[in-house]
Amino acid sequence: MSTNRVKAYRLARAWSQEQLAEMAAISVRTVQRIENQEQPSLETLSALAAVFEVSVTELSGNGDSESDEAVDQRIIAAREKVNAESRFWRSLLTAVIVCALLYLLNRTTSPQSDWSLWVAAIWGALILLRGLRIFIFATRIADWQKKRLQKLLRK
Repeated sequence: MSTNRVKAYRLARAWSQEQLAEMAAISVRTVQRIENQEQPSLETLSALAAVFEVSVTELSGNGDSESDEAVDQRIIAAREKVNAESRFWRSLLTAVIVCALLYLLNRTTSPQSDWSLWVAAIWGALILLRGLRIFIFATRIADWQKKRLQKLLRK
């Protein structure tokens, strides 16, 4: 990797090492090491690329574009997975809160009816299916999509 690119990007923006470290959420010592030709970790490289608003490929610039593009794709896939997991946990929390409020409303307005339990059961089943898709079957679904796309492109 051409670590001088990190220094060049930093100087082009007139940032100090401290400013870059703060924006990338890494230590100043890490910035110094990178600028002194030490190899950064993938996580550090990704953080720096995000701060400079460039791809990891562009930032590393070591000539192995296939490898760097694969790294970029892995980073994108990891971010998408984290976003999907975050959305799942938010929707689960929302469902629990709303179902609890509906249950209280159900008990206070018509205690002889259990309509809120039906809402909770249906919503819970949908959340369960979404959780299975995200946490259990994600790789199988991705593999199927990849195979299906390749099959369609061959036609």
